Amino acid sequence: MELELRHLRTVRAIADAGSLTKAAAALGLAQPALSTQLRRIERALGGPLFDRDHTGSRPTPLGELVLERARILLPAVRELQEDAVRFANTWANLDRFRLGATHGPLLGGLVDRLATARPGVPVTTYTTWSVGEISSMLVEGRLDFALIGTCGESRPPAQDRLSWEVVGVDPVFVMLTESHPLVGQVELDLSQLSGECWTDVPGEGCFADCFTAACARAGFAPMQVYETDTASCVHLVQVGRAVGLCRATFPPTPGIVTRPLTGAPLAWRHLLGWHPGAPAAEAAKAVSGYTGVAYEEAISRSASYTRWLSAQPRPGFGATRQP
Repeated sequence: MELELRHLRTVRAIADAGSLTKAAAALGLAQPALSTQLRRIERALGGPLFDRDHTGSRPTPLGELVLERARILLPAVRELQEDAVRFANTWANLDRFRLGATHGPLLGGLVDRLATARPGVPVTTYTTWSVGEISSMLVEGRLDFALIGTCGESRPPAQDRLSWEVVGVDPVFVMLTESHPLVGQVELDLSQLSGECWTDVPGEGCFADCFTAACARAGFAPMQVYETDTASCVHLVQVGRAVGLCRATFPPTPGIVTRPLTGAPLAWRHLLGWHPGAPAAEAAKAVSGYTGVAYEEAISRSASYTRWLSAQPRPGFGATRQP
């Protein structure tokens, strides 16, 4: 006989009742039937689970082991069932997904997965450089989910009103033109780029200050920083006018190579946010799962990032979700 969850429930009922007679009544079984079932369970588990006499039933050491595991397994299975039912009901009732994002690598992947999972359900997107604007739209109920990035360990906005989950953490890499003299190096020290002009995308938060501080620790001040849109950043790097700052998940781009910085002096966190009181919050687990897959695929598309991650343990970087 293979052990089933109902057998664990039976063992727990006997332990809770303290006797087979009381347990049989609680389970709605005749005592002989419960005794027969218990003997089958004990054979399956290799020995007696209870010492029984006229005073009642007391767990044996083997019984204590089984009960200890049952106390973990049974609530976990019940929670799984409740989550599954809630997910199925909520997922079926959602009639739209309104996604907001600052510019990053995950929005497209999330849209694709939602459209595949819920064909016919509208998915709309809104992008801006402003993390504050995105968070305000979540608070006001104008968005269901938001994908943003924050520098290092800086706090996400509106933490007292919104739920934020870290999807992954990237080191900040540099973008070089294919003809750059340092392109042959696997990893660059920030000080090697002290004579360069720089380009990156605009945004709120402390990234500009963190970059300036990292340069100061490397012994220089950046001579010029062009803060502009992604396409212009790419163009400036391709023509050799500047080197760029980018997340390690920056996708492959013609004419550009990306390289890690020694010691990973700068980091970027990808976060998924939602309002815990909004109707769509019930779908947060599913949306989080899809976002995690999109992030892992973004990593796989960056050869320099996958090499960097596999070269040696990189605690704190890469995907944060558990398989």
